[in-house]
Amino acid sequence: MHHRRSAWISILLVLVLVGCTISIDLEQAILANADPDANPAQQIVVYTPAPDNDVALAEQPLSDQLFSNLSLELWEALLDAVDEVNSRVYEEVSPSVVHITSRVIARDFWGGWRPSEGAGSGFVIDREGHIVTNHHVIERAETIEVTLLDETVVEAQVVGVDPLSDLAVLRVDVDPDALHPVTMSPSDEIRVGQRAIAIGNPFGLDWTMTIGVVSSVGRPLQLSDNRILYGVVQTDAAINPGNSGGPLLNARGELIGVNTAIRRGADNIAFAIPLSTVQRVVPELIANGRYPRPWLAISGYSVTPELAERLDLPVERGVLIVRVQPGGPADQAGLRGAQREVVIGNSRLWVGGDLLVAIDGTPIADNAALHEYLETRVRVGQEVELTVYRDGQEITARTILQERQP
Repeated sequence: MHHRRSAWISILLVLVLVGCTISIDLEQAILANADPDANPAQQIVVYTPAPDNDVALAEQPLSDQLFSNLSLELWEALLDAVDEVNSRVYEEVSPSVVHITSRVIARDFWGGWRPSEGAGSGFVIDREGHIVTNHHVIERAETIEVTLLDETVVEAQVVGVDPLSDLAVLRVDVDPDALHPVTMSPSDEIRVGQRAIAIGNPFGLDWTMTIGVVSSVGRPLQLSDNRILYGVVQTDAAINPGNSGGPLLNARGELIGVNTAIRRGADNIAFAIPLSTVQRVVPELIANGRYPRPWLAISGYSVTPELAERLDLPVERGVLIVRVQPGGPADQAGLRGAQREVVIGNSRLWVGGDLLVAIDGTPIADNAALHEYLETRVRVGQEVELTVYRDGQEITARTILQERQP
């Protein structure tokens, strides 16, 4: 019984996340099967021990505190409830998922041209026919076809793409009643350990569901030399070729990310673009066909403690500004670039410019932190406060962020 209990502990924890409520009369409530039509996503599980057992329970392992009084019959009822939750998520969300087939014309081994096909996943976000997927799923495609769950196949048009965030929006012209938009999570907060569910088309096995947990959050993912995805969600839910562009869901069947990549040579390590990025980028793609990125129009060095000591800087972290582009946001804020050149060891450095240390009170430790802040926290047209050191004195200035130029 002890081993069986241990195996079921993780299952009950899932229900805690989904939110099933069990009070002191837990056993009677579940076994009564109160309302078979109730939405499992609205239930909450809380086990409350009797007050006179509090001291004794506090000395027990957490698993025993939570589960020691549960009967075998109750465990089986909980297991059935977990299965029911998973099945309902699939039933409710699978109509939102689509299979995407892209056709490109590529050169063959002999230098000629031949058509080739790629496949991926996507999901419906509204009844106007907009579908979100990865940019790499439809990149360079001559034609794009979308297959719905009811096997309807329709050609799709590209509405907008953003290669840097690996997101794209398509549109299909079908009866709105045939479209089932995915529900987005009301919060973009994603926690390690919460349920992670993927539905997609791995290896052409359409509408496959896999389940795992959120393994980590806030990771930077290097896609290429000049492409980094910030705030990425890591999951151990099985993601394979063909899942790209499909939804990553929480235990309630709500969107928390877009599956985008796997770690080569590693099992159970996959990555998804977070909901916060989707909510920031996708509306711009629908409205304008592209996502405008903010910038300060500066370039500079990442400050390290060693560099700060060599240059006698007032702080050990920040961005030492070398150049301020005329007319850019930093220039309009009155920031200054380098004033002179110095030799440190075998290197020549331009110094004497302002040292940027914070934006809107958020510390900026280096160039990577600056790029991440501009990518994830602010938008074009937003006013920000810049904190800099000039001649050893801290000053602040305000400016309006502009769109980054190519």
